[in-house]
Amino acid sequence: MLTKEEFQEALGQSVWLLDGATGSWLRKMGMPKDCSTEEWVLRNPEVLVQLQRGYAQAGSRIIYAPTFQAQPIALDRIGLKNHCEAINAQLIALSRSAAPGCLIAGDIATLAAFCDSWDPDSFDLLVENYRVQIRGLIDGGADLLVGETLLYPQEAEAILTAAQLEGAGAVMLSFTMQSGGYLFNGQDAGPLMAQLEDWGAAAVGFNCVAADEMTPGLVSKLRRFTRLPLICKPNAGNPVINDQGQAEYSLEPEPFGDILCSCRDSGAQLLGGCCGTEPRHIAGLHNKLMPKG
Repeated sequence: MLTKEEFQEALGQSVWLLDGATGSWLRKMGMPKDCSTEEWVLRNPEVLVQLQRGYAQAGSRIIYAPTFQAQPIALDRIGLKNHCEAINAQLIALSRSAAPGCLIAGDIATLAAFCDSWDPDSFDLLVENYRVQIRGLIDGGADLLVGETLLYPQEAEAILTAAQLEGAGAVMLSFTMQSGGYLFNGQDAGPLMAQLEDWGAAAVGFNCVAADEMTPGLVSKLRRFTRLPLICKPNAGNPVINDQGQAEYSLEPEPFGDILCSCRDSGAQLLGGCCGTEPRHIAGLHNKLMPKG
């Protein structure tokens, strides 16, 4: 696993492309809405391999393994709690096979649905769950870790604590945010970015925020608080719920790429997509950032 220093040295001052969405694509390809993504992927690996191979071909430098909710407390719902480490290791290996030339990030998500992140007694529970998951990610050969779609500062602190206790390396941290750069508890995200830098994060930023004309302003705000590489991984616009109760995202690659180029100009260094984005969004962005001729 890369150390924070090795990761930041490799990144330098250049812009790297992350991947796009995983969950919304898998549902489009037939994954049931309420199933365990991790279990479904292991039973249908060819669907994930096709997607991640597409991201690598589109220009992604970092691919997120589908380990979003692969913690013991989450896997317990489907009777796989005791297989947590093995599941994480297998999913890292699967992503590696799909995109051998890319860095593979072990994806760690919010646990707000399983415990109260505001409760001080929950902190040890968060750390315990993240430690087990991180052991599996390390065993699988992850190049770095990313905590994404986080809701509370306590989750980021728990991930960094668990990573340190397990001897992990570079950790990126990405929050979902409200308009104006506020967390869903009302806390201003700007000062938190500075705090995470002090705590040892390798990169910080946001994901699962609608890409629109306000997104570059969010990047500008966060840039004022930290010198770390900034993550910008928004959705393909705002979702519309269809007749089947599924979210549909309509922002096409051209306007998506324009928005993210503006985010690059505002200080974002790690660019990618979240819900509703596909390899064509990443390819379009790559073409805008690196035009031919």
